[in-house]
Amino acid sequence: MITAALAPRRIGLRLGLPLGAAAILLLSIIVAVSVGAVAIPLSTVWGVAVDHILPGMIEPDWSNSRAKIVMEIRFPRTLLAGLVGAGLGLVGAALQAVTRNPLSDPHLLGISSGGAFGAILALLHIGMVIGILTVPVFAFGGAMAATLLVLGVACLASATSADRLVLAGVAVSFVIMAAGNTLILIGDPRATHTVVFWMLGGLGLAQWSHLVWPAAVLVIGGLWLWSRAEALNAMSLGDETAATLGISPGGFRMTVFVVCALITGVMVAFSGVIGFVGLMMPHLVRLLVGGDNARVLPGSAFFGAVFLIWADAAARILMAPEDIPIGIVTGLCGGIFFIWMMARRSS
Repeated sequence: MITAALAPRRIGLRLGLPLGAAAILLLSIIVAVSVGAVAIPLSTVWGVAVDHILPGMIEPDWSNSRAKIVMEIRFPRTLLAGLVGAGLGLVGAALQAVTRNPLSDPHLLGISSGGAFGAILALLHIGMVIGILTVPVFAFGGAMAATLLVLGVACLASATSADRLVLAGVAVSFVIMAAGNTLILIGDPRATHTVVFWMLGGLGLAQWSHLVWPAAVLVIGGLWLWSRAEALNAMSLGDETAATLGISPGGFRMTVFVVCALITGVMVAFSGVIGFVGLMMPHLVRLLVGGDNARVLPGSAFFGAVFLIWADAAARILMAPEDIPIGIVTGLCGGIFFIWMMARRSS
């Protein structure tokens, strides 16, 4: 009787959580689109969006310039922020599980640095040889090369523990960033300012045509990682436990690294290097829902999306009309979070 009485509540909770999350995400997007150097009322944002989805349903009472700001500049930028935040949060959760290290994220393991190096190489020295796909392809190649380099260094140094794997990632990250800075130094000085801003994270160049690539990679990679949530749970308990459950720890870890490198490389290609999102979001989610990766992975993607949308909004208004690189905002929040997390663990 008690179980039967609780069943409707459980069903309602399962339906209510996704609907509530969708409502929060939608509200965050609308508010973020409305703020900036030129403030636009929320009603206008709603009206412009509805008018583009259902033309003629609403009588326009806004200027063409405001409509262009909303649809051609801020909406693609905000949606890109959501996609990148979701991707980085998802990757952080997966890497923390597969390495059994709470400090793992694409930035600390050198994947972001590798993606940045590939993108810098394409932008300053190779050129757009295959069109719009050039930067994402080179960024993915750099992220994958950095992943292989980290694993190679770990094997060379017999760094079998998760902690030493993170240290290997940090070392490789410094080396790759030094190489990237060298590429900037010897590149075209006229493009240096744009590349430096891009290295600190920036979403100002977002376009509707760009969104399909991060969206496709996020959906495909995210669904694969989510489908392997049970294996990630086993890996978080140790390689021995995973092996007893029929999982090949080395092969599975490498596959997860490849998928994470793909997601990170594409996100870095369109947003630049944005740190700490993949580190912070999984910890916040685990405080709310526990350690089951079936909930941690989608939760990290959701919180990452909402966080980066609001971080981008802050980057646009703190020094308006100038944009602050979004990496500065996330770095500030990440540093404070890092200190809080250390204090919490020591208490």
